[in-house]
Amino acid sequence: MSIDFLNREHGLYIAGGWQPSDGGGRLDVINPATGAVIATIADASPADVDRAVAAARAAFERNDWASLLPNARGQLLWRIAEAIEAHAEEFARLECLDNGKPLLAARRGDVPGAADTFRYFAGWCTKITGQTMQVSRPGQTFAYTMREPLGVVAAIVPWNFPLLMAAWKLAPALAAGCTVVLKPAEDTSLTALRLAEVMADCGMPAGVVNVVTGRGATVGAALTRHPDVNKVAFTGSTLVGKEIIGAAAGNLKKLTLELGGKSPTLILPDADLTKAIPAAVMGIFHNAGQVCAAGSRLYVHEKVFDQVTEGIIQRARALRSGPGEVPTTDLGPLVSQRHRERVHGYVESGQRDGAQLLTGGARGLGEGFFYEPTILTGTKPHMSIVREEIFGPVLVAERFGDLDEAVERANDSDFGLSATVWTTNLSLAHGLARRLEAGTIRVNTGGGTDPNQPFGGTKQSGWGREFGEEGLLEYMQTKSVLMTL
Repeated sequence: MSIDFLNREHGLYIAGGWQPSDGGGRLDVINPATGAVIATIADASPADVDRAVAAARAAFERNDWASLLPNARGQLLWRIAEAIEAHAEEFARLECLDNGKPLLAARRGDVPGAADTFRYFAGWCTKITGQTMQVSRPGQTFAYTMREPLGVVAAIVPWNFPLLMAAWKLAPALAAGCTVVLKPAEDTSLTALRLAEVMADCGMPAGVVNVVTGRGATVGAALTRHPDVNKVAFTGSTLVGKEIIGAAAGNLKKLTLELGGKSPTLILPDADLTKAIPAAVMGIFHNAGQVCAAGSRLYVHEKVFDQVTEGIIQRARALRSGPGEVPTTDLGPLVSQRHRERVHGYVESGQRDGAQLLTGGARGLGEGFFYEPTILTGTKPHMSIVREEIFGPVLVAERFGDLDEAVERANDSDFGLSATVWTTNLSLAHGLARRLEAGTIRVNTGGGTDPNQPFGGTKQSGWGREFGEEGLLEYMQTKSVLMTL
């Protein structure tokens, strides 16, 4: 990757061009593996948000995107997928430097996942349909529905999968015919800025996609309460999600909220432990635990508890921490010093409450924001490390004897994003899939998503779904037409 991109004075991408922020404010971009400043980005103001929303509104009202022939819109999204693949190494290295994740993980997961998302929703552009229907009215009538884009979308994405989450929001919104103002996380904005350039090179009309960088408390807040924004698509914490609900009330914006998780994993005594143990390790330590659907609560049957926990401990201790650019790195740093202190505070709190530390529990060595893979047991349901999302490499593991008790404990959570079951009894697995309170249930498999399978949460894990037809329709509204012939 050329260092030239990092050395630019990155501005805001509005109306098809780069613009400085209104007040000239700048934010440092920190490499979390070293603590060093690697670039600066614009720190936008509410006035900048107004300009970006106005550009998106003008592009929507010109109708040169939504009215584009469906196959032409799909072809452009397909070109974007191909362009992401053509620049795959650059995107992967930017993600590694900006977020801290291992380069190999970005190459194998984030970048191809982003391309696959654009390619998947490119196919939906030609498959958006309404319905005709019979109605009980006298005379000769014709009734039908149309699907129409909502309008201007504020897409607010987190720092754990910056490029991938941007694709999750942009691709369905654009396939539906909406225009977008993308707000990347202030800690990880580089791939969003590069993606804006790539999309422009592919022929994206001016104003259809705008990128505004800056602080969530300023830019995100201005977007969520803006009267010309028709929908907010947000991935992040439950606390911020609740604030967005309040901000959206002004003009009753549509909302998609993919929020926090505290996902349980149940390992039954008949499970194939050769697969369950490594999957449980990846389920909590992938991306240094900075995953909304991370399997952070582990419930293991008492017959195999010691075997499972010992296997997880051994694998956790074998994980190699280091900068993402180092090929042997398994576990990169946490995204910031601030976040590392938050994670460590939870671990200390758990120990004060009586939890037993099995491994880890300390800050990593060096100047980066590393944290050891950590496993605790002896927890109680009321403890904060059991109830609250830590968003780091911290696992709480408990034994159970009665399956009904395990299900009750798994469901005893404010969250309901994901749950995992390991058993060779498929009849039992189907029953547990019904009983567990989560938006996604995985059986005998690790994490990961597919663009054709809806993803989202129940309870305080959010509203709405991403991916699949359901994910597309989150960006559309239904218009009914009734005529007398």
